[in-house]
Amino acid sequence: MGKLELKGLTKSFGLMKVVHETDLIVEDGEFVVFVGPSGCGKSTMLRMFAGLEEISGGELLINDRVVNDVAPVERGIAMVFQSYALYPHMTVYENIAFPLQVAKMTPAEIDRRVTEAAKVLKLEERLQHKPAALSGGQRQRVAIGRAIVREPSVFLFDEPLSNLDAALRAEMRVELTRLHAKLGATMVYVTHDQIEAMTMADKIVVLRDGVVEQVGSPLDLFHHPHNRFVASFLGNPTMNFLPARATGCDATGVSVRIDGVGQATLPVEGEARLDEAMELGIRPDDLQLGAGSVRFHMTPEVIERLGNQSVVHGVLDTGQAVCAVVAGGFGLRVGVATEFGFDPAAAHLFRQGETALRRRAHRDATQAA
Repeated sequence: MGKLELKGLTKSFGLMKVVHETDLIVEDGEFVVFVGPSGCGKSTMLRMFAGLEEISGGELLINDRVVNDVAPVERGIAMVFQSYALYPHMTVYENIAFPLQVAKMTPAEIDRRVTEAAKVLKLEERLQHKPAALSGGQRQRVAIGRAIVREPSVFLFDEPLSNLDAALRAEMRVELTRLHAKLGATMVYVTHDQIEAMTMADKIVVLRDGVVEQVGSPLDLFHHPHNRFVASFLGNPTMNFLPARATGCDATGVSVRIDGVGQATLPVEGEARLDEAMELGIRPDDLQLGAGSVRFHMTPEVIERLGNQSVVHGVLDTGQAVCAVVAGGFGLRVGVATEFGFDPAAAHLFRQGETALRRRAHRDATQAA
C-alpha cells in the first residue's frame, strides 16, 4: 500500500512562502508527475515527502499516518535523485545491496532482493561491473534498483532523466513506465519536461510559484486547461495565443473577432461582455493547410521539415507570430503568404487574467472511444 495525502501542506523559508497551501491525494499505485518551470517548488515538495525538508504547515500522510516529524528512513519511501549518486569503488551488486546491508538484512535476503531487482532492470550481466563501465542509462537503472530493493510504499523521482541525452531519455521513459506497470507501485515523479509528464503520468500536477494550478489526467489537462499557463506549458510546440475581442454570446457559444484572422464563434461554456478583451488559443497541430472553417493567411519565416511533417513558424498580417504543424508541407515556401485554417471546436478561449472558458467539443481520445 502506498497512499500519499497532503492536507494544507506549506513550506516557507523565513518570510518567503515557496509552497502554498496544498491539498492533494496520490492514490495507491498511481504514477503522479509534478511538473512546472524551474523554481516553482516541485523539488521542494518532493523533498518534504522524503523528509529532507521540514514541513512549515499542514500535514503529510503516508498510508493514513501523519509523518511530519517521522525520520526519512521510517517513512517507507525510496528516492531516486537527478545525479546517480553511485559509489564508484563498488560493483553494481554492491551499490544495489548497500541500503540492505545498512539495514543489517541477512546475506540470503540481500541476494534475493538484488537478484530480483537486477532481473527487472535487465542488469543481470552487469552485477560485477563498476559504475565507470556503465552507460548513463545503466547507471540510472542501478540507482533505481537501489530504491526497488528497499520495497518502499512510495517511490520518489527527482528529475532522474535530466542528465541523459535525448535518445536515452526516450528509452528510459518507456522503461520507467514498464517498471511501474510491473511493480504496481506508487510513484511520484518531478520534472520540468512536459513530454515526460504527458507520456508517463496517470495524473499530472501543474505547479507555478508554489501554487497548484491544475490536477488531472494528461488528456484532460491538454484538452481542458483551466488557464493560459497550463495551456502554454503542456504541448510541443506551445499553443498559439491570438488577441481577440468578444462580439457576441448566445446558445452556440462566444463569438470573437481575432486580430489578423477574422470572425469566429467558439463552442465554449460561459458568457462574455461585448468588446471584452480575450485571447484565442489554438495548438499548432490544429492548424490546417488550406482547410478549416476559419481561414487566414500566414507568411512562413522558418520551415522545419521533419520528413512526415513540417513545423512552420510564420507571421500574420498584423505581425503576430504563429506556429503550425502540418503533414508533409513540401509545397510551402518561406516568404510566400499561404492560407491556413482551423475548426473553432479545436480552439480555446481565455479571459484577461488567464481563466479559460471550458470547451463543449474537443478531440479527447477518451470521449471518442
